[in-house]
Amino acid sequence: MILVDSSVWIDYFNGNISAETDTLDRLLGVEPLAIGDLILTEVLQGFRADNDYQTAKGLLMTLTVFDMLGSELAIKAADNFRLLRKQGITIRKTADVIIATYCIEHRHTLLFADKDFLPFVAHLGLKAVTVNGH
Repeated sequence: MILVDSSVWIDYFNGNISAETDTLDRLLGVEPLAIGDLILTEVLQGFRADNDYQTAKGLLMTLTVFDMLGSELAIKAADNFRLLRKQGITIRKTADVIIATYCIEHRHTLLFADKDFLPFVAHLGLKAVTVNGH
């Protein structure tokens, strides 16, 4: 299963063309895609126009939506944050730590544009979707 991060969805809905949005466009309707409840919140809260919000919500709700956080995953995410910090790497957003940890623990691949996920790939085994140019 491929989870798509908000960093890709936001660019996609804003019409920003990138290797990641091209990959998303290619995967839609072809590969099983998922989104986490946390990602769903991050994406939908950014829409100003009600019509755009409803359109995006309709599309996103056709995907598998995972509940991402419980007490076990919260502790594992804190452990991962601390492990990276001990290596001199500080992740800026708690949401990214949760998303990366969820994917690692459930063996999902992540499509992302946010560079904060790279330490999880390099040090903790996060599987990333390979995109052109990356």
